[in-house]
Amino acid sequence: MRRVLAGAAAVLAAVCGAVGPARAVGGGPEADLAYHGAASLADGRVKVRFTPGNFGPSAVPDATVRLRWSRALTDAQTLPAGCARSEPRAVLCRVGALAADAVGERIGLRVRLLGAPSEVLLQIDTVWSGGTVDRNRQNDRQRVLVLATGDDYYF
Repeated sequence: MRRVLAGAAAVLAAVCGAVGPARAVGGGPEADLAYHGAASLADGRVKVRFTPGNFGPSAVPDATVRLRWSRALTDAQTLPAGCARSEPRAVLCRVGALAADAVGERIGLRVRLLGAPSEVLLQIDTVWSGGTVDRNRQNDRQRVLVLATGDDYYF
């Protein structure tokens, strides 16, 4: 377990760089990040795919998003490049740079939850935005209740 956590910490440092709050205090450039996509749950497996966007007015040099589930994840996870486990119920994924008024690369991952719950609450939010200030936090914070139907639930 210690090796897993140490490895996750190394990947986390690479994904996030010098992690700071998305809500920078003061006068950094302003950007408006948003995440839209879908999630599904079946047999304890959650599939999430979303596209980040920036409504501007400034570009974002780099960003990191956190995906947090209301249930713990199993210890063994296969995550895509740019994503790292950050706690028992959360994963961080590098969004990368986003030009103003542009969408980024689609991010997709699958995680396995402990047990086979009938539902899970997924929360997505920006944890780092490269020094830009996002005064509209409504669209970069998503919450979606995903039922174990195998159906897509959109956010």
